[in-house]
Amino acid sequence: MTVWQGRVPLGVQIDGKGPAVMFFDGPWGLTWGPFLEALARVFTVYAVEHPGTTAGEPETVQRVDSLWDLVLCYDELLDGLGLQEVALVGHSFGAMMACEVAAQRPSRVRRLALLDPIGLWRDDAPVTNWMLLGPQELPEHVFRNVEGPAARAMFDVPDDPEAGALARTRLTWAMGSTGKFIWPIPNKGLKKRIHRIQGLPTLLVWGEGDRLVPRVYAEEFSRRLAHTRTEIVKDAGHAPHLEQPEATARVVEAFFKG
Repeated sequence: MTVWQGRVPLGVQIDGKGPAVMFFDGPWGLTWGPFLEALARVFTVYAVEHPGTTAGEPETVQRVDSLWDLVLCYDELLDGLGLQEVALVGHSFGAMMACEVAAQRPSRVRRLALLDPIGLWRDDAPVTNWMLLGPQELPEHVFRNVEGPAARAMFDVPDDPEAGALARTRLTWAMGSTGKFIWPIPNKGLKKRIHRIQGLPTLLVWGEGDRLVPRVYAEEFSRRLAHTRTEIVKDAGHAPHLEQPEATARVVEAFFKG
């Protein structure tokens, strides 16, 4: 769907039947896997591809100048899809965007699920800048088990030289496209706007072994949101929905049904 005066095409993968749920993925590009498949059994899932991460549309991110522009692009997307009542779920950077989109128009969002979210900042517990990690370090910061299927699906490079170069380029470009709205530090003023959704029922999900975003941020989000519940997913790092998709889907599904 094209938004922003016809300048920004946004890819949206849609499946399922039931109440609407929109998913905002993290900084490494959309992965449609068991987690979203599980949610699609009971909800209509709309999974958004961030600008610049859609195959064949890498230049789209250059038409979105700021975080505020990106928030309004997603607001227009929701309008275009006719979603006037929706639950939002996001991972990492996508969780930050879910908060920002909800704060832009709280009346449209019925529930919010945040998986290892960024968007707040503490000097004594900095979020690790994954853009500065080397190719050997990055997987062990994102995943608890770097040899597991989720880590291999995201970070394994094909043996074929051309395919390998393309895989590395896509991952790097996805990080750059999302990093435009995150770094040098992921503190873009959410703390000034989060009061607009303080009454929204919110689920916080944290991978037990998250090495990128310290768990103290669960306390920071809970302190600012009045109706929160925190679930810790065992044997998972920063991406619990990829490493432990069934367990993560169960808690999100139960919360959205509540």
